[in-house]
Amino acid sequence: MPYHSTPLDLAFHALSDPTRRAVVSRLAEGELPVSALAESFDMALSSFTQHLRMLEACGLIATEKRGRSRWCKLLPSRFDEAADWMEQERRRRAE
Repeated sequence: MPYHSTPLDLAFHALSDPTRRAVVSRLAEGELPVSALAESFDMALSSFTQHLRMLEACGLIATEKRGRSRWCKLLPSRFDEAADWMEQERRRRAE
């Protein structure tokens, strides 16, 4: 059977990485420029931006150029989809 990734599959895959989960936690406090986000992580900026690209590709965050900085923010809809799926599974198992 061929495997086809859905947006929800990609979101769970992205969140399987501790760095990306930490980025999501930081962004839960509000929008931040990439430079401020990257300061918390001991890695090259190019490596860090790869994590951001994955989060953006699966719809968990959005980035926007403002002046000379790129800002990141959470997109709640993908999180809502994941929460809905988990709630449906929880209910199903409780039956």
